[in-house]
Amino acid sequence: MKTKVKFFCTDCGHESLKWVGRCPGCGSWNTMVEEPVSKTKARTGRPPGVQTEAVRLKDVRPHAVPRVNSGSAEFDRVLGGGIVPGSVVLVGGDPGIGKSTLLLQIAESIASRGSKVLYVSGEESLEQLRMRADRMAASAAELFVVAETDLDAIMGHVEAVEPMVLIIDSIQTTYFSELTSAPGSVGQIRESAARLTRLAKDRGIATFLIGHVTKEGSIAGPRVLEHMVDVVVYFEGERHLFFRLLRAVKNRFGSTNEVGVLQMESRGLIDVTNPSEHLITARESDVAGSMVTPLMEGTRPMLVEVQALVASAGYGNPRRATSGIDANRVNMILAVLEKRVGFELAHLDSYVNVVGGIRVNDPAADLAVAVSLASSLRNTKVSQKVVVFGEIGLTGEVRGVSRSEARLAEAEKLGFSSVVLPRANLRELSHYRGGLRLLGVTTLQEALQEVWHL
Repeated sequence: MKTKVKFFCTDCGHESLKWVGRCPGCGSWNTMVEEPVSKTKARTGRPPGVQTEAVRLKDVRPHAVPRVNSGSAEFDRVLGGGIVPGSVVLVGGDPGIGKSTLLLQIAESIASRGSKVLYVSGEESLEQLRMRADRMAASAAELFVVAETDLDAIMGHVEAVEPMVLIIDSIQTTYFSELTSAPGSVGQIRESAARLTRLAKDRGIATFLIGHVTKEGSIAGPRVLEHMVDVVVYFEGERHLFFRLLRAVKNRFGSTNEVGVLQMESRGLIDVTNPSEHLITARESDVAGSMVTPLMEGTRPMLVEVQALVASAGYGNPRRATSGIDANRVNMILAVLEKRVGFELAHLDSYVNVVGGIRVNDPAADLAVAVSLASSLRNTKVSQKVVVFGEIGLTGEVRGVSRSEARLAEAEKLGFSSVVLPRANLRELSHYRGGLRLLGVTTLQEALQEVWHL
């Protein structure tokens, strides 16, 4: 007998009875994946005869949900103040970035306070888990672990342990036995996530799902998986560097503007309460091509060092290499420096690096990139007591940015004395009473002149 199949879009989850080259739901090409149809009827989880009733919104009585401290202030910041009972959190990141380490630390912290935690590992044996736990000194009595991938068996362990927190490592290894497709396929991920979400809501169990990421950096599997959970957190950073960034791209219980900073050490991940100090402490004082800029990561100001190197091209086309910042943005700044300022850069190699493995998305870093490139080209140092920030336009103007007061406060706290900033922001700071010397500029040419005179 021929097995019935359906087709699912890996981007939006749209279903189709036949294969099509382009998804009717989202318009993506070649994203339809074949999945066998389960022979079992869908379970709604609602007892027979029970009906829902529509009520007026004003009659709904809200109640405060007590949050649980995870043991990591940075992780709690990203979640919006702590773990919400019954919530489902999807944690994604590159292999080896520290997802399992972080969640094992959280499990240990919660279990050490007397609450039961069940850690389900689908990729490691119990012996491997114990080795990692010994390295982190995790030995709480209420921390239960099991190596299992069958969803029915996992739910049976939940019935037996009755945990307050459930950790699934990872959702791609979990499978539902009534589906004939392989673990990690679209249908398995959808069904497993749906049943775990229903379990979390019915029993009030805070559930964490670890998810693998694709080469593009998104969660592997259908995008509908991100819509099924309450919070989606991405773990960013380089494996060979110390710092890790936690960034929420979806949060039903808080803001997505918060960013957590953690540092990897031999015994696990620790909170970094003042990342600016760590990022600029090793800065050289007598080298050209270096500039510090205050960026905003969510609502948190952070000082980062931007380094640039301009050198003669060996042969052929000059190289343009970047690390920690968008290469297209750097190419635009190079073009503005050549066209609007008069620097000859077309025949030179240009390299730009953001120190510490931080990924910069704030356009306020434009001015620091331009100053560091100009400093390297002229082989002229910039004062170690100055920071710059501002967005650069194609006409060479320096545009204003948001949260200028928070940026100034962070720079003053770290001992800087002068700030070159957009004049538009300077007008907004007429009431500023801090100790920094503020130098407002309107063009990139003017900004470079101010920097050289300091």
